Amino acid sequence: MTRIASVNVNGIRAAARKGMNAWLDASGVDILTIQEVRGTREHLESLLPGWRILEHESLQKGRAGVAIASREPAAASRIALGGEELDSHGRWLEADFAVGDRVVTVVSAYVYTGEVDTPKQDQKWAFLEAMSARLAELNGAGSLALVTGDLNVGHRELDIKNWRGNRKKAGFLPRERAYFDRWLAPAGEAIACVDGSTGEGLGWVDVGRAHAGEVDGPYTWWSNRGQAFDNDTGWRIDYHLATPELAALASGYRVDRYPSYDARWSDHAPVVADYAL
Repeated sequence: MTRIASVNVNGIRAAARKGMNAWLDASGVDILTIQEVRGTREHLESLLPGWRILEHESLQKGRAGVAIASREPAAASRIALGGEELDSHGRWLEADFAVGDRVVTVVSAYVYTGEVDTPKQDQKWAFLEAMSARLAELNGAGSLALVTGDLNVGHRELDIKNWRGNRKKAGFLPRERAYFDRWLAPAGEAIACVDGSTGEGLGWVDVGRAHAGEVDGPYTWWSNRGQAFDNDTGWRIDYHLATPELAALASGYRVDRYPSYDARWSDHAPVVADYAL
């Protein structure tokens, strides 16, 4: 059994200072994907002793950044996503792990937050488009691949507590959600998307929704405003998206929600699942 967790740490140094390592020591995690590192490789290595570290920094110091920490070394890694016109620095990292006679590809992804009718949203559209192309490539016959991370989109109404008030805001725009419609529909199936567009399914599985069922959440991010955490007024924007072959091996999915607001070491909670590899 391989346990894989993903979390947006909102700054690795601050998370470690507030208690991340206590959670990690008790979690039994074998592979940890990290988003919004906001630091360097040296920071990761000093704060995660004994772990094998892969990282991809943002070009902007103190911004974004993704990493993968593992108990065993990766066989290979890649950072390219899209063409030269797309800035994916600090936002996409793939690693291949040899497990027995199989290879499992694990991705740490941090999608742009976006902002309606601004260049920030244009960056998000470009990133989601590049993701679609890469997801199609990763989901080959019999492939074992897992895309994890802060994808900054609530796919369905179940994924956001206050969905009615967010229908025209980045993170819950119909066009953003339509990407997830296509990613998660059966491979090759023609579908009608939530924004009125049509497309072809890519066959990925939302492990969180598959295991939680048709329930609200479980949420993975809460605003720092008001009492969002205490009232569980959250968003489910952190995902494990798996190829069908890998999703069939998944169990024990959970969101490690903090016991209290004061106990949080990030505004996101870790998303954890076991894979029978």
